[in-house]
Amino acid sequence: MTGKKYDYLLVGSGLFSAVFACMARRHNKSCLVLEKRNHIGGNIYCEEMEGIRVHKYGAHIFHTSDREVWEFVNQFTEFNRYTNSPVANYKGEMYNMPFNMNTFSKMWNISTPAQARAIIEEQRAVIAGEPKNLEEQAISLVGTDIYEKLVKGYTEKQWGRDCRELPGFIIRRLPVRYTYDNNYFNDTFQGIPVEGYNALIEKLFEGCEIRTGVDYLQCRDEYRGAAERVVYTGTIDGYFGFRYGNLEYRSLKFETETLDTDNFQGVAVVNYTDRETPFTRIIEHKHFEFGTQEKTVITREYPADWKPGMEPYYPVNDEKNQALYERYRTLAEKEENVIFGGRLAEYKYYDMDKVIRSALDRAKEEFGE
Repeated sequence: MTGKKYDYLLVGSGLFSAVFACMARRHNKSCLVLEKRNHIGGNIYCEEMEGIRVHKYGAHIFHTSDREVWEFVNQFTEFNRYTNSPVANYKGEMYNMPFNMNTFSKMWNISTPAQARAIIEEQRAVIAGEPKNLEEQAISLVGTDIYEKLVKGYTEKQWGRDCRELPGFIIRRLPVRYTYDNNYFNDTFQGIPVEGYNALIEKLFEGCEIRTGVDYLQCRDEYRGAAERVVYTGTIDGYFGFRYGNLEYRSLKFETETLDTDNFQGVAVVNYTDRETPFTRIIEHKHFEFGTQEKTVITREYPADWKPGMEPYYPVNDEKNQALYERYRTLAEKEENVIFGGRLAEYKYYDMDKVIRSALDRAKEEFGE
């Protein structure tokens, strides 16, 4: 490609890229988007099955207390009133999440916050001094009963390691509420886009040229002169050819099926917290949008060790990987005319609103306001 035809070449088509592209278009900048997958939207992409929007890469529930971010997304779509209230299944016993009075009442057959507080305080006391691992950290926060039934198995499946081998900082805090409130998030705003996430992404990318099925890292030379600036949202270690080695991730495998019933589990998300059940949760997608379809679609989510070629989901933000990321970040800072942004390029687990905030801030730096 000769001559700089575009102002921006955006690598990846997830939320960071989409929000940045939207702001660039508002400043009359031309954008070319390259996406490795055969669809845009990154992990918030949905596909339709039986008239139900299926979250292809796991549950995505929008929530934020950032009014500017909320007002920004509401320019493009309305949001429904979905409230995330997952349920935990421990060997057939059902508990409300996050840990609240409904949870404690079921677990200990009690009815008052004072009773719950007394039990938790007594159980927490078994950990003396500074917690040495995730198990001790969790018990020091929520006590032994909740840890054993609702934290231990789920966490070990998620990370593929025993809780005593995991660093405590992974769960610096576990929310404990002494109220009968099942709303998982504390944020002011929450919901699912009424028209779906695909419609939101399409509106954000309006006016951009998009090419799917293109792996930028495999054909970088071909696009080298295509734009004045590059916005890169892929893996940061991949960008530098894994010069210092691979950053580690946890991955996920999804098993989706259609069932001949109108309501399988009565809630969008059920966490399976025992160690023996191989999946961590089942998502019933229709409940995100209060669906009344005759059939239902469920997805079982299995955590997996990440290997090159698999989709990276959760950065393993331990000391070793953070130190490695810092080396790559130092290289990134020296790259001229390249903006690194988003979950993979910043090696950071981002909620959707935080990705949008990050992209808006970067766009303000770039274009001024």
